[in-house]
Amino acid sequence: MNYININGKIISHDDARLSIDNGSFRYGYGLFETMLVRNSMIRLKKYHWDRLFSELKQLYFDIPALMTPEWLENEVIAVVKKNKLETLCRVRLQMFAAKGGLYDRESMMPEFIIECFPLQENILELNENGLVTGIAAGLNKSQDSLSNLKSCNALIYAIAAQQAKENKWNDALICNTAGNIIESTIANIFWINNEVVYTPPLSDGCIAGVMRRHVMERIAVIEKSLSVSELLLADEVFLTNAIKTIRWVGIFNEKQYRHDQVKKICDLL
Repeated sequence: MNYININGKIISHDDARLSIDNGSFRYGYGLFETMLVRNSMIRLKKYHWDRLFSELKQLYFDIPALMTPEWLENEVIAVVKKNKLETLCRVRLQMFAAKGGLYDRESMMPEFIIECFPLQENILELNENGLVTGIAAGLNKSQDSLSNLKSCNALIYAIAAQQAKENKWNDALICNTAGNIIESTIANIFWINNEVVYTPPLSDGCIAGVMRRHVMERIAVIEKSLSVSELLLADEVFLTNAIKTIRWVGIFNEKQYRHDQVKKICDLL
């Protein structure tokens, strides 16, 4: 039996109940963190908590005094242990607005759900075969104050993922309204040219990924807008997220990439 944590109470997944007028269901009013837990430890936990609490304030949530990073970590590990997944698992922590409309919401205290899912050990290894990618068509992400948030409003990523499936790609790349590539459906993007590492700036509209931050704090990275022509001239390309760490891209628009530097970066991290 699988267990989840709803607002601090661990219950069977089958017994889970939420109000149908919660803000996440009706308006996408919420945030989520996807975390990797290994040996009962949350990887990059400081980055996750920094991002989550900053974004909660940005969305006008009232954060209870009890709800500290330490308290949330205990809630996460408790449900992980209840599911006997301490060795290795993926955790999804979702915070969302309580019931009510846009103007008559009963409370701005965040509610939350914590779920965990088993992972195979090879998830931590660099992929042997390069990812095949292409650009999602007809989807252009705006560059505004909400663009960097890991919000529950993820329709653009869901449709891009369907396009990837339809085209038999491993992932789809997403452009902003200026036509620059900013990320994939589940990851930030980096590229390497003449051994220099680049990534799009947050001002271009990409998610402020925790693994993106980790990479940029460990190696020299230049922030630069990424055009399609620039990507086609790159020597190497890789994607990052909190679960899969680094995945190297082997093909984009029939352009093939090597991964010599990507291997070194992966070993460093």
